[in-house]
Amino acid sequence: MIAFVSGGARSGKSAFAERLAREWHHGRGGRRYYLATARASDSEMAARIARHRRERGDGWFTLEAPLALDAALARVEAGGTVLLDCLTLWASQWLYGGGGPAAEGERVLGELLARARGQSIALVVVSNDINEDLPPRDPEVWRYLAFLQRLHRQLAIEADRVVEVVAGLPIDWKEAR
Repeated sequence: MIAFVSGGARSGKSAFAERLAREWHHGRGGRRYYLATARASDSEMAARIARHRRERGDGWFTLEAPLALDAALARVEAGGTVLLDCLTLWASQWLYGGGGPAAEGERVLGELLARARGQSIALVVVSNDINEDLPPRDPEVWRYLAFLQRLHRQLAIEADRVVEVVAGLPIDWKEAR
């Protein structure tokens, strides 16, 4: 089972994704994992990471993977439940932090989704919807947004459930059958 949860900054998407992961885990058993892509690059990000950990509470095995999603998922036992938060940060780190070309990043995401399905891992992926404004004028911002939107489309096609969170309210665009 794969879910894609998107929404604007501070929309409540992470809280919703955590609830969904808990629900899926409750029905499946196995271990519950939090696949973190954030790096504590400054005091604000370190504080956000600490707050998320407190809010999440106990019962999560944290895997930190700013780039190597495939290696992190290889550590997850078959039948586990994984919350990947967030694809937006991973995409920026992929393009600008040593990951490689965009096409390679799309391949990595595809392999991650295939591995999750192949190992019966319930996967909930969180990402920011940051393409709701006028097209950017800066070519590098445009390149990043184009990459992120290709990842979003790829994920939406593969996901069993696609949810957008607006002001804390989930809107289902594609529901699991």
